[in-house]
Amino acid sequence: MNTKTAFFRQRKSRFPKIVIALATTISAMAVSGPALADSCWTHNGSLMRLQAQGNQRWLSYERPRQQLRAAGVRRGTLLFDGYKTGDWYSGTARVFSKYCPGNPLTYAVEGPVRGDQLQVTVRGTRQVFRQCQPTGQYKTDTLVFTYSHQC
Repeated sequence: MNTKTAFFRQRKSRFPKIVIALATTISAMAVSGPALADSCWTHNGSLMRLQAQGNQRWLSYERPRQQLRAAGVRRGTLLFDGYKTGDWYSGTARVFSKYCPGNPLTYAVEGPVRGDQLQVTVRGTRQVFRQCQPTGQYKTDTLVFTYSHQC
């Protein structure tokens, strides 16, 4: 066997290994890279849009219920932003008031994702305001988001 033939045989036997290594690398990059998601969820009479990039999560109003429109809530208004770690959400929620349009109260929330991944429930304690003034009272809010469909 001449050197040229030996060279091509050696190249042929390496080629599948290189292709496999390249495919494995690309596949690993896709898994470890940022995940993107876009789905619609119901919450308290409103339709919400969940957007995700990697572990970051945003829930904004897609179709706010009528009472929220008086508080300045429109399509795209952010209700929650935070992170998903395993089956747990944590982040910041907002409360809207017609007395303080454009100035939502923010507070920390956290909670589990249901086992089937179709419901998220977060809870947090926030200060109670009356016509944009703090009352010195606190209450715990529970926000439940239930999967509806792909947006």
